[in-house]
Parts: sequence; structure tokens; C-alpha cells
Amino acid sequence: MNENTIVNFTDTATGWQRAFYAFLAEKEQRSGSHRPVEGYSRMLQDFFGRSGKQPDNVTSQDIFVYAHSPGLSGKQPSAITIGARIACISSFFRFLIRMDIVLSNPCDKLQRPQTSPSTPRGLSGDQVHQLLEVVPDSTLGLRDRAIILTLVLTGRRRAEVIGMKAGNLILNGDRAYYTYRGKGGKQGHRELPQPALNAIRASLVAFGKDLAIMPADESLWPSLSHHSKGITSGTFYDNLQKYFRKAGIAPSGVLSVFQYNYPLCQRVLYPPGTQ
Repeated sequence: MNENTIVNFTDTATGWQRAFYAFLAEKEQRSGSHRPVEGYSRMLQDFFGRSGKQPDNVTSQDIFVYAHSPGLSGKQPSAITIGARIACISSFFRFLIRMDIVLSNPCDKLQRPQTSPSTPRGLSGDQVHQLLEVVPDSTLGLRDRAIILTLVLTGRRRAEVIGMKAGNLILNGDRAYYTYRGKGGKQGHRELPQPALNAIRASLVAFGKDLAIMPADESLWPSLSHHSKGITSGTFYDNLQKYFRKAGIAPSGVLSVFQYNYPLCQRVLYPPGTQ
């Protein structure tokens, strides 16, 4: 099946398609990102394409069979995959209930599989220091260093950090606060750790910019080709992999989600014996 084509729900196709689009629109509005919406769309179309049923005819058994069925790879799904399939379909039915389209959620009768927490991925303080040591002191290197420090010391997701603009920073003397939009469209603001702020300022100076007078919609991470638009997430990811290899660290797209505190910051920037 073409995953870009909405499933035809026979007699009431138009009504179900509208509900489907409305559900995806609400998800995008709440998450602020199109990526999770694409995931919901693919999974729901896969389920309804396999079952061949309209939502009001779907049973708990239909969902159970789908959730535990092998995927395109032919492999048996993991507990995480089974749980994700059930959660996706359940979310759609909860939406339909709120819209007074169906009366019940067939997922309520299903038991979610137990999952074991995975080992946290990330870098130790020493590894972060190793990584920073191989980042060059060039204009682009200073920018990448500022991004890395902001990722490490705020714990924000890469997409959130790369998307930061001058207007996301609120300066108050030597201190700064940053606003963010997290998962589920959650809005918030927190203090930006001083080392990250210092690194951002140094990076912008290298590009001939002054944080205090930058337009609010200008990226905090300029690029040589598009200063105002800034570096893309993909370009930074490629740069990060190069730094990992140069530092002798197994390449990874993940930086530790550290809860910022002063002692940790000191350990990351100044390992024992270096002060």
C-alpha cells in the first residue's frame, strides 16, 4: 500500500478521512513537529489497511493480532513495538470518542507488554571534555562548541536547540534565560547555564554578530552561506560524528541529558588536574 494514500473506508470514506486528518492535525499542533505525525499516519494506515475494517467495526482481537504481527522485516515485534502500536491506535480511538464518532476504545481490553528500561545512552563528563578538545577554534568550530555545550548543559533535544533563535534568549545582565517548546507543544523557560551563554556569545562574535542587537527571528547558530537561517540539524549531526571519531569516541547522535548544576559543569569543563 502507498503509505501516502489515506485508506478508503468504503461507504463512509469521506467521514473517516476527515476524522483521520483531524486527528493528525491535532497531533501536529500539540507536538509542534511533523515527524511524529508521519509515524502516526504510517502506523494507522498500516493497521486499517491490514484489517480492512472501518474504525467502528474494529475489535480488540483485530488490534491484538496487528500489534503482535511481524513487520515488513519479517521479524517478531519487540515489546516496545507492540506497546507503540497499541498506544497509537488507542490514541486515535480516544480522539474519536472525544469527537462523538465512536462510543468505546477497543484497546482498553488489551494488556500492554512489560518493557525493561534500556540503558541510558550518553557521554560521561570526561568524554564531553574529550569531545570539546577536538573542536577547532575556527569560526565554525566555535559555533559547534556552543551547540554542544548548550545540548549538554540544558538537556534539550537536538531539534529544539538547533531551532533556537535570538528571540529565544532573554538577557538579564550576565544571566540569560531561554524559552523552548518541548514535546506535546509544552512551552517553558529556564536559565541558560553560563558556560553555554559565554560560548554562544563567542561564536556570534566570530561571525561578526552581537547577541544584544540581533533580530529576534535570526538563528543563534549562523552558517557561512546563510547567516540568518543558521546551520541545519543534518549538517551539525555530520559535524558531530566527525568530532566523535577524532576524539576516539564511538559515533553517536546522542549527548548526555545532564541536569545542569554547577559541580557537574565544572567537571565537564575542567576535569580534575586541569585547573
